[in-house]
Amino acid sequence: MTVAEPRFWMNGKSASTLIDLSDDPRSLDDGGFWAVSVSYEGAWHCAKFADIYDEPFSTLDSWPETTNEWSTSHSQGEYMEYVDAIRQAIAAGDVYQANACRIYSRKNEHDLEALFAKLLVENPAPYAHYLKIPGLEIASASPELFLEINQHKGFREMRSSPIKGTSKDRFFAEKDQAENIMIVDLVRNDMSEVCDIGSVQVPRLLGVEEHPGLFHLVSDVVGRLRSGVSWSDIGKALLPAGSISGAPKSTAVKIIEAHEGTRGPYCGVSGWVHGAEARLAVGIRTFWQRNGQLLFGTGAGITWGSDPLEEWNETVLKASRLLAIAGGGFS
Repeated sequence: MTVAEPRFWMNGKSASTLIDLSDDPRSLDDGGFWAVSVSYEGAWHCAKFADIYDEPFSTLDSWPETTNEWSTSHSQGEYMEYVDAIRQAIAAGDVYQANACRIYSRKNEHDLEALFAKLLVENPAPYAHYLKIPGLEIASASPELFLEINQHKGFREMRSSPIKGTSKDRFFAEKDQAENIMIVDLVRNDMSEVCDIGSVQVPRLLGVEEHPGLFHLVSDVVGRLRSGVSWSDIGKALLPAGSISGAPKSTAVKIIEAHEGTRGPYCGVSGWVHGAEARLAVGIRTFWQRNGQLLFGTGAGITWGSDPLEEWNETVLKASRLLAIAGGGFS
């Protein structure tokens, strides 16, 4: 096994030669190329790289087979009780929707470069990315765009594409559609905090996208960033992502904290920022390392119409393909 040097890769954009680390989003305003990871709890990890180039992802290592077993932060019974607790909060009028997650973990002593290379082949994803910096390593097969910023003449356009609704086929229940529309409304409100008045639009609502092993409901929200908006402003307005928190966001976050503890990179955002442009993915379908453990999160959006067993099964559906690629026993 080779030891991975600090490195970033996303959609063919590769970065190496680490020159700075920062936990302050204001650093991103300097115009340089920064790889970024923000935890669900809001801790920023910003890594500035000197060398940026386009190339396919490659590694000399192969991902090893293992018999290590995966454990889960919530058993089936505990997760179903969690879902019931959210439904009770909805009945009380405290929240309309909340995202209930759990985290798988198993022993691991290998860098994740080889796992990421395997993910690119066996579970290709539009926002797949790899990040290795001191104290943090992420291998993500994220299908969800948190934020894209493109420079146009005279203005910057922002786009977010929240995912809400997961199915084995192209059929989505009314519950999935209602949940997606609810989160789109939340994202519209968040983006309005940093976009020109009247510029936030929804050009795609309830689009169906096919991904390896499942289908998703995806919508697009776009807006024109106000002049002078900083990355601190963007973070305060949009984080955590609406699709993995709930509505209203402030109450959903409190419910999640009470039942889950720390999510870390899972359900955070990660990607790159370079001058006036950026690509950041939502940290789902994501592996990361901590204290000799390989971790992977999975979750489901809970509404009043949720059935606890069906929500548990959705978390299994979302996790099973990725865990099988990583190897190790799980249930």
